[in-house]
Amino acid sequence: MKQSGGKGSAGTLKKLMRYLRRYWFFLIISIVMSFISVALTLYIPILTGNAVDFILKPGKVDFSAILQIITTMGICIGITALAQWIMNICNNKMTYCIVRDVRRDAFDKMEQLPLKYLDSHTSGEIVSRIIADVDQFADGLLMGFTQLFTSIVTILGTLISMLTIHPGVTLVVVCITPISLFVAAFIAKKTYHMFQKQSETRGEQTGFIDEMIGNLKVVQAYNREAASMETFDEVNERLKQSSLKAIFFSSITNPATRFVNSLVYAGVGIAGAIVAIHGGITGISVGQLTTFLGYANQYTKPFNEISGVITELQNALACAARIFELIDEEPQLPDAADAVVLEHVEGNVGIEDVSFSYVPEQTLLQHVNLKVRAGQRIAIVGPTGCGKTTLINLLMRFYDVNEGRILVEGQDIRNVTRTSLRDSYGMVLQETWLKTGTVRENIAMGRSDATEEEIMEAARLSHAHSFIKRLPQGYDTMINEGSDSLSQGQKQLLCIARVMLCRPPMLILDEATSSIDTRTEIRIQKAFNKLMEGRTSFIVAHRLSTIQEADIILVMKDGNIIEQGSHEELLNQQGFYYNLYNSQFAV
Repeated sequence: MKQSGGKGSAGTLKKLMRYLRRYWFFLIISIVMSFISVALTLYIPILTGNAVDFILKPGKVDFSAILQIITTMGICIGITALAQWIMNICNNKMTYCIVRDVRRDAFDKMEQLPLKYLDSHTSGEIVSRIIADVDQFADGLLMGFTQLFTSIVTILGTLISMLTIHPGVTLVVVCITPISLFVAAFIAKKTYHMFQKQSETRGEQTGFIDEMIGNLKVVQAYNREAASMETFDEVNERLKQSSLKAIFFSSITNPATRFVNSLVYAGVGIAGAIVAIHGGITGISVGQLTTFLGYANQYTKPFNEISGVITELQNALACAARIFELIDEEPQLPDAADAVVLEHVEGNVGIEDVSFSYVPEQTLLQHVNLKVRAGQRIAIVGPTGCGKTTLINLLMRFYDVNEGRILVEGQDIRNVTRTSLRDSYGMVLQETWLKTGTVRENIAMGRSDATEEEIMEAARLSHAHSFIKRLPQGYDTMINEGSDSLSQGQKQLLCIARVMLCRPPMLILDEATSSIDTRTEIRIQKAFNKLMEGRTSFIVAHRLSTIQEADIILVMKDGNIIEQGSHEELLNQQGFYYNLYNSQFAV
């Protein structure tokens, strides 16, 4: 979803307003405090002008009047400081509440996205949107709230105040001002695309860094450090170029507006001096000219601030566009309004004429049929890319079938809630995943109410208890996916312990013992055999020695089930499975 020009920027602002409406109370207080602050700031030049006139009076200086003016100025400055403090508190509250809401919605949407989105975007690029882009968005938003309102009110207030002193001199200001506005608007429009490119390149770099960190051992094993560095340098150079262009062109705004503002001040000084000297009845006093020059300074200063705000806002809007693009992504199809909750699942599964492909032009599964009775063990074997894992994805409804249907207990899984469907399965994958937490928390991930005894029993069944007891704090040892203190096999045992604890009615084991040594694998198989008693089990395996006791072995090739039967039946057929089995055990 690409955004372009002002339309994209306007669309992003509209979405931002939806979040801002939630905090209208703080917005109103901020605006009120801004008006108070500006009004008192505009009153200071009037007091200064009055003081000058008292000094220039014929005869003597009226010190009592000047002292009263100074006292009034002190009170105004104190109230102004208090108003600005309250305004900043409100602005901070709005900014970080909005940032919190946006980040929460982005994370919530990420959990609702279909797997096809996550498969087509790198994790680093998604992380960059939720973390880096939101941070950039927060910086621009805070500056916008802090300075934009005050600057606009100051410009309008000073303009009105100058008109009350002398409309003719004010006309000089009004005539020169549009040049400043034109310059700022022109540069802002050009820099939006540059900041958008910068944000996209930053996401690409984050994705590459994430990929390299996660696979550093492989990079080093194949001596790809130099090649990786070249790729990083290329992306880093593009980020540098896009950042330089964005910052360079946006930085032109401030000096350009400062130049125009200097013209305004000079024009006011010259015109005001002429009017003061030769103005006659319509002239102004020296004190009023002093006030006018003070207003000219106050009038032009916000243009410099706004130019800086515009630069930050362009960056913020470009980052916000990427965040909202994620938030606006189509989520996975929600459960049907009349979706039923699967209860009392025994494990009867039917696959009826199922066809599926990830992309329309590449067929994968074609007219697959299978009937599984409760308690049966179904092994799925075949060469790489034949559709084994795809079939598992469909059973879990990570993807929906293109044609046909999958039934559990006679119910089309598209008509049942995803939560109840996935609660019915226990899954152990080839790729382990451990969350940051204790060993106990990782085992109890699927059953937070499990007792200590149940957790330890699950660990014993998975043969993980012995190595857990050798860890520094036992079950209280902190671990995560990147823990070097655990081998890949030990991580797999913890994942198996999770399933042992939950004991769901159906199991999916996708190369569950691939990272475990042969001796431990034999012990795990015995534990699995006990766990699978009375449970429907789908076992994806490359090592055919692990599936010989399966009730049905499905042999897949090119998305089709070409053979099915027991181990002995398939060997007797002397077909594809026979050749596959002998290729593993031939001496």
